[in-house]
Amino acid sequence: MRELGVLLAAALLAGFSGPVAAQVDVEPYIKKDAFQGIKISPGGEYFAATIPGEGKTVLAIIRRADNQVTGRFALGKNSHVADFWWVNPERLLISTAQKFGELDAPGLTGELYAMNADGSRTELLIGAGNNERLAAFLIDDLPNDDKNVLVAVSPFDAEPMTRVELLDVYNGRRKQVARAPIRRANFTSDNDGIVRFALGAGSDNINKLYYRDGEGKEWKLINDEAVSDRIEIPVGFSADNQIAYLQVEQTQGPDAIIAMDVAAGTRKEVLRDDDTDPSRIIYRAGTSIPVGAMFIDGKPRTEFFDSTAPEARLYKSLEAAFAPESPYITSTSKDGRLALVQTYSDRNPGDFYVFDTVAKKADHVISRRTWFDPGKMAEMRPVALTARDGLPLKGYLTVPHGSTGKNLPLVVLPHGGPFGVSDEWGFDGDNQMLASAGYAVLQLNFRGSGKHGRAFEEAGRKQWGGTMQDDLTDATRWAIQQGIADPNRICIYGASYGGYASLMGVAKEPGLYKCAVGYVGVYDLPMMHTRGDIQERRSGENFVRDWIGEKDKIAAASPNRIAGQIKVPVFLAAGGEDQRAPIEHSEMMERALIGAGVPVETLYYDTEGHGFYTDEHRREYYTRLLNFLARNIGGAPAKPAAVTSSK
Repeated sequence: MRELGVLLAAALLAGFSGPVAAQVDVEPYIKKDAFQGIKISPGGEYFAATIPGEGKTVLAIIRRADNQVTGRFALGKNSHVADFWWVNPERLLISTAQKFGELDAPGLTGELYAMNADGSRTELLIGAGNNERLAAFLIDDLPNDDKNVLVAVSPFDAEPMTRVELLDVYNGRRKQVARAPIRRANFTSDNDGIVRFALGAGSDNINKLYYRDGEGKEWKLINDEAVSDRIEIPVGFSADNQIAYLQVEQTQGPDAIIAMDVAAGTRKEVLRDDDTDPSRIIYRAGTSIPVGAMFIDGKPRTEFFDSTAPEARLYKSLEAAFAPESPYITSTSKDGRLALVQTYSDRNPGDFYVFDTVAKKADHVISRRTWFDPGKMAEMRPVALTARDGLPLKGYLTVPHGSTGKNLPLVVLPHGGPFGVSDEWGFDGDNQMLASAGYAVLQLNFRGSGKHGRAFEEAGRKQWGGTMQDDLTDATRWAIQQGIADPNRICIYGASYGGYASLMGVAKEPGLYKCAVGYVGVYDLPMMHTRGDIQERRSGENFVRDWIGEKDKIAAASPNRIAGQIKVPVFLAAGGEDQRAPIEHSEMMERALIGAGVPVETLYYDTEGHGFYTDEHRREYYTRLLNFLARNIGGAPAKPAAVTSSK
């Protein structure tokens, strides 16, 4: 695709090659992707693509024949197109979300819109804009029904009871077809559009899975997490609806895909990796029939229930054709002839191709970030090590392009979350920016992280500042032992939980790190019981108690309470509209550091949330970050940029 009109043109920036330089231009790294998601229409005539902007995400419809934008959908600030589905060759269903910061997980508004491919008949079908105190979420787009979809509908409530309705995407008329047997239910339907599973939990966060034999049949409890000590998640049915596929947690090790005979109730394992959970389920073209899964533990790889199936053969041919890039089919035409294929790697943000499965020909559609040259980007290497208590740990090491990978200044970059979140192989703009400044970047999936099974995640329960922190320390010392890191030039930097881990890291290990950066972090654990959006629900209160700890027992694991142990410079950045990690955390941390005589720099913006949206603010943040690191551990500073005043 040569051009997507004005909406995409503004995102393009030419001429960046990315080698290590005396100064780093942050501009290429703050530029947003040309688009986020893209899907081909059932008839193959259109693409639909989400395009990020400052504080919003819009949806554009592009006609394949001439690359013209035929339709556009957008709402106001902090409003985002969360997902979209082609209901038929001419009409889409759109779900919306709100985010108040770059790092926020999109909070679905529960509103569903519909729009024709030419931009006409844009209508709000369900939601607050229709004076309904209801939230709706797609269950099944019903591939064989061009008029209706199945949606879950619930009242605005912290822990709602949900019902399933058949929704007409042209006039918004709805018909109830099922009710949930449990609160906060997620539903799974079979290939005839009959709701068969309901997975939910009350305020106790104990998951229960219910099954029914057919429409109007009684719900039966088939898994109770409190009894089995595992969660079972339905992922679809076989073509004849006789086999249900479940992703099932195991006592030890990663999740498995289980085939359950719905008549006999018997179960058989069909897929399981030794090291990582299934990252993505692969479905038969144009259906919701599972046929395999993608696993990401290092470079992504695919596995199939039947290695001789057409889908398996197609993926193997795509993997061979696009090597060393990793391909994934995002969508197909209804007849299966045209497949929209995304390819990506640790050095390439992503390209999209239309692959004709009959002609065996691939045509390039668009690239996410044309201004990066993959040949000059840094490599992201999978690494493995062992924690001090013997627990195997895995992560990733990014080293500057052309570097020997030895005796480098090191940035340790713990991820946010922390529970259920994981670092994965692929292109990461922050990593690449740091590598372009001459740093090695170490990311670790410490205990508590996701994608490595239930036991691994549970090992992080109530371990803020404990063994989760020790894992990061052990990984840092491993990098020194391997000769990767110069022991006198190491900084720890993270966002959200990663900000907490960074400040806790320099408090617990004052001689290991030379500086710390906390971006929209949490630093006072008792305050997590009283401030922030997690506590708005009873289930959130229970989560904080069960996974972080009781309010009166976690003060000592709060970096602001032990600021006197910190002996190195600190840089803090936060947003005044942050609902996940309120700015009070950073302000308290700053006061504690000043009181302890610790050098501290700050960057606060009243109008930003959990991560900065505004390009101007992002530019200043990354400029300040690189300059802070350069002063303390000796990498390249940022190329001078206009600096605006902070709060």
